[in-house]
Amino acid sequence: MSARDDVLSRIRKAVAGAEPAEDVPRDYRASYDVGNVVDHFADMVADYKATVRRVGRVDLAAVVAEEVGGRRVGVPAGLPTEWYAGIDAVVDAPPLSIPELDQLDGAVTGARLGIAETGTIVLDGGGRSGRRAITLVPDWHLCIVEASQVVGSVPQAVMTLEPRVPITFISGPSATSDIELNRVEGVHGPRTLNVLIVDD
Repeated sequence: MSARDDVLSRIRKAVAGAEPAEDVPRDYRASYDVGNVVDHFADMVADYKATVRRVGRVDLAAVVAEEVGGRRVGVPAGLPTEWYAGIDAVVDAPPLSIPELDQLDGAVTGARLGIAETGTIVLDGGGRSGRRAITLVPDWHLCIVEASQVVGSVPQAVMTLEPRVPITFISGPSATSDIELNRVEGVHGPRTLNVLIVDD
């Protein structure tokens, strides 16, 4: 028996016959009063060393093209084509291989939600967000968040998410620290995160 199986066996014995909890108290704060959630979201995202820009919907394609510059980027199949018209974009359909993703200069995606309280972007693994690999392998990520997608708190976000799909929470560019607290960026994902907030 492996160590893992041994641990699982002991857990099963410990909970055998236990009655399931019928009413788990959920008295945590579900809302977060920050005034204008979109303004607060923009401030919090910028606080994580991401570049944030507010754009109008009519200017979105032009701003995306400006942000992308000469980069060759991957885009999810569900991203509206008018958002990335005129740039060197490779659609992730069929799914690009890891070596193909590694050859890209970056990725342009949408988002599922933005969370004002924490400055977090939520991706849901499909549609405009794309699968995880497209936002983890390239070194640069441009994420488009619509103002209507921003909620106040993490509980508000969780209540609207589909629990059976892969969810990724992004709070700034990828970063980690060693034991001496030396910050290293780009280890577990893109080194650079640019965010466009589309004001309705």
